[in-house]
Amino acid sequence: MNDELRERIETEAEIHALVNAVKHDSDADVGAVMGPLMGENPDFRQHGDEIPGVIGPVVSRVNGLDADERRDRLAELAPEWLAELESEDEGEDHPLPDLPNAEEYDDIRMRCAPNPNGPWHIGHARMPAVIGTYADRYDGEFIVRFDDTDPETKRPMLWAYDEILEEVEYLGFEPAEVYRASDRLDIYYDHARDLIEKGGAYTCSCSGEEFSDLKNSAEPCPHREKDPETTMAEFEAMVDGEHESGEMVLRVKTDIEHKNPALRDWVAFRIIDTPHPREEAEEFRCWPMLDFQSGVDDHLTGVTHIIRGIDLQDSAKRQRFVYDYFDWEYPEVVHWGHVQVDEYDVKMSTSTIRELIEDGELDGWDDPRAPTIPSVRRRGIRGEALVNAMVELGTSTSNVDLAMSSVYANNRELVDDEADRYFFVREPHVDFTVTGDAPDSAHPPVHPDHEDRGTRDIDPGNRVRIEEADVPADGERVWLKGFGCFRRADDELDYVGDDISAVREEGVDVIHWVPADSATLTQMRRKEGDVVGYAEPGFREADPDEMVQFERVGFARVDRQEADDETVVYFAHE
Repeated sequence: MNDELRERIETEAEIHALVNAVKHDSDADVGAVMGPLMGENPDFRQHGDEIPGVIGPVVSRVNGLDADERRDRLAELAPEWLAELESEDEGEDHPLPDLPNAEEYDDIRMRCAPNPNGPWHIGHARMPAVIGTYADRYDGEFIVRFDDTDPETKRPMLWAYDEILEEVEYLGFEPAEVYRASDRLDIYYDHARDLIEKGGAYTCSCSGEEFSDLKNSAEPCPHREKDPETTMAEFEAMVDGEHESGEMVLRVKTDIEHKNPALRDWVAFRIIDTPHPREEAEEFRCWPMLDFQSGVDDHLTGVTHIIRGIDLQDSAKRQRFVYDYFDWEYPEVVHWGHVQVDEYDVKMSTSTIRELIEDGELDGWDDPRAPTIPSVRRRGIRGEALVNAMVELGTSTSNVDLAMSSVYANNRELVDDEADRYFFVREPHVDFTVTGDAPDSAHPPVHPDHEDRGTRDIDPGNRVRIEEADVPADGERVWLKGFGCFRRADDELDYVGDDISAVREEGVDVIHWVPADSATLTQMRRKEGDVVGYAEPGFREADPDEMVQFERVGFARVDRQEADDETVVYFAHE
């Protein structure tokens, strides 16, 4: 990172830290700064590992100012930001905009509607993060409704239902209710019958190509004027399984001359011959399209506000035709752009990830290379860190970028205080014989900020192991952390004392190390590729699921301790 780039990063970070501090009338938060900083400056992302170290001191300086000094400094650097903050209502302290017309509803109720065709990828976390935050803010509720009415092209995976609910819990939320659309077929059938009786739907046996030509020409389908009795009989035949896939559909009667052809007489029900994987639903062959099913469910479950992608604007328009037939009030809608996540080579798509797993290119949904919630969870990323980063993205209609470095910054603040420190030497390594009057044991702190936790007792034995990149030139000195200063003499490290001035005044490098004869063989699973190394002996006492920090390497989650003395950890971040 050159000086010019560092200066740009520091300036931008100071502005965002000041905005964060002034907006919330509190100290700035590194994680909250990272999100907008990386989102607005894509060229910063290639330096994501270095940036937290650059902006940390900047945020500390901002936090050292009082409220008036922060406002004065923001007015100097970015007066437009200060003007925008001062135009907002005083007392508001929310990272998300107000829900539209929220004051008109006694109870705010929102929904998360996953398709259980696999665990969530990281982008899916945005919805529960935002609606869960809104539910907390308005003292409302959100429900989880599994939209599992396509047993063929988006075939549900039976274990994914529970997996997704566990992921909601991991993110820190608890749904008020849980529904499975495949349990509600009779409800959708009843509403289809009511719609038919109102003259709002008709059965159609046109081929897809035939209807497309008619629709695009704004010409009515020849079946459009069937009487309700005929339509009802043909719909019952669909429900009874008397038609095969593609033979018959039920269409909602809209405006055949509507300026948007996508809204003209859209399909509400179709036949799918593939049985549903759930035993409770495997007998059904007549399945509602998502716009019909979701529209009915939103009304019946009392949803007041819907958040959906900007690309789904036509869904609301289609559903409004059904709502008008039933004289229902349509929920408030917030449209947002897609979220894109950096760092990953794998496409953020459930079907793509599943194919890679089936082809053996990924070990599973929690492979560290997979952009999934099971993956980041196994790496030790807290759900709160992911939620905070997602909420900071807001609800813009533009596509937004989630920089994983902002997630890591949030997570670092959550885990740093509790993570005990250990040494970990990665391959390639070099072993040295210890000579001289070295101490019998080394005593680095368990945690540098918590003296009360004491020190680790490490018996170095006669040989120590260090990373090849840390090997000093012959005759040069190096400081083995917690042990002392040594001078290299060929394949030996000769002890020369414990005077810390060698580090503070003479610039001797401080490095991590492990005893060569008693270190713990450790496999570190990383997104960039697995690493094999050796942890200090005491690491064997770390419990599975514990977060640790390998000094000068980064944070990791202990995955398992093997009986053959090999430990497996998942790397989280630096």
